[in-house]
Amino acid sequence: MSRKKLTAKQHAFLQFLIRYVREEGVWPTYREITDHFGYRSPNSVTQNLKALHKKGFLTRDEQGYHLADKKPVRAVGGIPVKGVISAGSLQEAVEADLGTITLDTLFSDLDRLFAIRVSGPSMKNADIHDGDYVLLIDDDIPEGGIGAVLYNGETSLKRVYHNERGLRLEPANEEYDDIHITPDVFEEVTVLGRYVGHVNDQGIFKQNAA
Repeated sequence: MSRKKLTAKQHAFLQFLIRYVREEGVWPTYREITDHFGYRSPNSVTQNLKALHKKGFLTRDEQGYHLADKKPVRAVGGIPVKGVISAGSLQEAVEADLGTITLDTLFSDLDRLFAIRVSGPSMKNADIHDGDYVLLIDDDIPEGGIGAVLYNGETSLKRVYHNERGLRLEPANEEYDDIHITPDVFEEVTVLGRYVGHVNDQGIFKQNAA
């Protein structure tokens, strides 16, 4: 059903329904809607519901009205690829079921991948921020690469440089100093993993290949 423009009152009515369903998990009663808007009669509720249904913002079945945009949650499995689009000259759109994009698509060594939550801003200039989840792979960290190490019961996520005395851990924030680790012969530095990307509320970010 095509959608038509709402009046200001209809828009306010729809926004109330959306907020109520989101917060309460159920559809509001006629009395609750009437009281909220100060209508003199429940007929005003019926008129607004019919108008939103006619304009495509609500659906209706034997159980009553529903928000048209209340889509079922897709089972976890991937992002569907629905076709091909030209990035050059204009071409005819090609619609097809081309499978899904999954973590397997993004990371070939998924069985060795794990995540750790970041605490602190020492890597902010590498676009890794406090509260992000860094994705690490069980692998050695190359010279100058970002990774997580464990030493003397403490962990750190930094750029890692090796020398004859040990390691230099370099932050990506000028407010923090380098960390120098010079372990004794009986001490050990454990590499937890090599950084391959991170996740936050903006999405999944994969490290560019060197």
